[in-house]
Amino acid sequence: MAPNIRRVVTGHDATGKAVVVSDGVMDAWRSPRPGSAGCVFWTSDRTPADNSTQQDRALVDPKTCHPGGSVLRIIEYQPGCAPRVHRTATLDYAFVLSGEIDMELDDGAVHLAAGDVLIQRGTIHNWVNNGNVPCVIAFVLIGADPLRVGGRTINAEG
Repeated sequence: MAPNIRRVVTGHDATGKAVVVSDGVMDAWRSPRPGSAGCVFWTSDRTPADNSTQQDRALVDPKTCHPGGSVLRIIEYQPGCAPRVHRTATLDYAFVLSGEIDMELDDGAVHLAAGDVLIQRGTIHNWVNNGNVPCVIAFVLIGADPLRVGGRTINAEG
């Protein structure tokens, strides 16, 4: 079951006055794998971002992230969700909003709980919910240059 999360978006009217342009519960949750559901709350296709656009940037599906842009996505992981080992070409800021989860890396796993913040820098990983309640994480993904280690390029995968 997807979380019930309200999104408020501000902008400007024709005179430049600051206004709320959107206020409502997000309902565009989708399930890319069994046991998880995610929703894009906003995207930008470049940095610096264009704050003058009137387009609802949550409706622009970036798949993972726009190169040179950003994505705000919230994902709920149910206990026992299906594995997905992957690497993104992004710098990620992850905020655990509720529950607990293990992030598996090449050298083992790190346990994260509500209130923890993770900075992920292009590492290959898998999210595993070994608990008995859902874990909800907010991710800010920022497009990154290709990862270079030891003179070789390591591409996104999974």
